[in-house]
Amino acid sequence: MVISIIVPVRNEAVGIQAFLKSLRERATGAEIIVVDGGSSDGTLDLARKHCDQCLCSSRGRGLQLNAGAHAASGDVLWFLHADTEVPADCIQKILDVLCNPNVVGGYFRIRIPSKRFVYRLTDSLAHYAGLLLRIRFSDHGFFCRRAVFDQIGGFPELPLMEDAEFFRRLRRCGQVAIITSRLISSPRRYEQVGPWRLTLTYGIIALLYFLRVPNPVLARIYRRTCASDCKERAPVVEV
Repeated sequence: MVISIIVPVRNEAVGIQAFLKSLRERATGAEIIVVDGGSSDGTLDLARKHCDQCLCSSRGRGLQLNAGAHAASGDVLWFLHADTEVPADCIQKILDVLCNPNVVGGYFRIRIPSKRFVYRLTDSLAHYAGLLLRIRFSDHGFFCRRAVFDQIGGFPELPLMEDAEFFRRLRRCGQVAIITSRLISSPRRYEQVGPWRLTLTYGIIALLYFLRVPNPVLARIYRRTCASDCKERAPVVEV
């Protein structure tokens, strides 16, 4: 199986080259597609020589991911954030779990590289809360079979929680595997907003989503609570 890696970006010039170089080394043989959502800092130009395709899309995580999936040639689609470090055996781990025909996709455990207690809540306790609520967010590096992605219609075009909704639909199609190898996830967003504030906000929004609170209400809560973050990035919740 060929794996296509889709990376949505917006104003990632500071770290995009280092990320793509590391990804190329660790995800040997994969197709890498970068989808820019209107960067103003030259992100796309910096990314061009380190990936297989560079695309432009309207701003919005769901729109960017769908654009990348449409252009991908792989049998498996893997959606990654640009502030993530993947494990060295990532491709083999994905192929191993997909040897089971009942597995339609999966995700990785994550770890935020800090000793602060709040981050252990985020990357450990939040994992088990996600299992309980049957919710997962896109910083865990979702992957799925191309045919299943097409079957569920890709990512919904929502102002918030498009990743959680995608995960819910994916689970309905079959088994979703958990790869225990960790993606290293940058704490930058937590540091911008405040780690306790953002962790609490994510937890509340996840619970409200589980209780079927309407998406526009969740989006308003996120914008009001994390206003400084929303000025720079499209609204998206990741835990």
